[in-house]
Amino acid sequence: MTYQVTVEPTGDVVEVEEGQTILDAALRQGVWLPFACGHGTCATCKVEVVEGDYDHGNASPFALMDMERDEGKVLACCCKPESDLVIEADIDVDPDFQGFPVEDFTGEVVDIQALSPTIRGIWLKLDRPMAFQAGQYINLTLPGIEGSRAFSIASAPSQSDVIELHIRLVPGGAATTWLHESLVMGQKLDVSGPYGQFFVRSSDEQDAIFIAGGSGLSSPQSMVLDMLEQGDQRQIYLFQGARNLSELYNRKLFEQLAEQYSNFHYTAALSDPDAADNWQGFTGYVHEAAKEQFSGRFEGHKAYLCGPPPMIDSAITALMQGRLFERDIHMEKFVTAADGAEGAGRSALFKRI
Repeated sequence: MTYQVTVEPTGDVVEVEEGQTILDAALRQGVWLPFACGHGTCATCKVEVVEGDYDHGNASPFALMDMERDEGKVLACCCKPESDLVIEADIDVDPDFQGFPVEDFTGEVVDIQALSPTIRGIWLKLDRPMAFQAGQYINLTLPGIEGSRAFSIASAPSQSDVIELHIRLVPGGAATTWLHESLVMGQKLDVSGPYGQFFVRSSDEQDAIFIAGGSGLSSPQSMVLDMLEQGDQRQIYLFQGARNLSELYNRKLFEQLAEQYSNFHYTAALSDPDAADNWQGFTGYVHEAAKEQFSGRFEGHKAYLCGPPPMIDSAITALMQGRLFERDIHMEKFVTAADGAEGAGRSALFKRI
């Protein structure tokens, strides 16, 4: 049995299979609804049901309070229709968003590399090409591990049949431990995607600043590679942060790109270099490197941030102090279970990111 969900104010109609969530069905049919965590804890996908019957699903009582449930509010990532529905959603789709529908793929492991002591590079050859925007992510389903895990795509969209992932080992994390210790060449994994609203605003002619920390380099790498491949003439600045030299992976790639393209500029920052590193570059946090290069003034740029929550929060503060504000700052915050679920992926300062 299928149900029709009409999305207002756009008028889009989504066909939802029995037992399927509204969000999953919408994304698979190219209809965008705002979302972040995807499992009922952040409230980003909250919508109002105007007509019809439904099951709330596993929505967190913190993300969806009893009073809101009484008012007909639901979380699209959890809600399952039990009849045709009409919902009202706060939809603000960026004109640069291409809206590729989410699909299911099978990915075969064709390469595994140790990028750093804690980060592993994994290349998956898909059973067919996947259209995506640079900066988006996929979900992996792993054998013996409940649910799926999200990982950003590090390769450019021009490599549509082989996707590159950068996966940091999270202490105690079942999924990342399995990927680091048990994954083997030739293994096949279930992949779904693309997901996410982290992408380059191509219609905006302002120069671009990328600030990345740890495996948060993955999305900016994809975005930078895509911009350069497309012949983008904007000035592009990439600031990569790591603790020490062994964790500063893909440095040679970006140094070579900086030599090849006059509009690409690369700065690496080590927050705690080892004495044996003999580090001659910037020492300090990555947002401090950006502040130094721009003399604390960031107006007239678009900024894209990707990495762990403390790095994101520090970078947002630095950018805002430097006269760059919400409309020109976009981010993807890498949150693990250790960071807590409540508010995952959201900025305490911004409404929209």
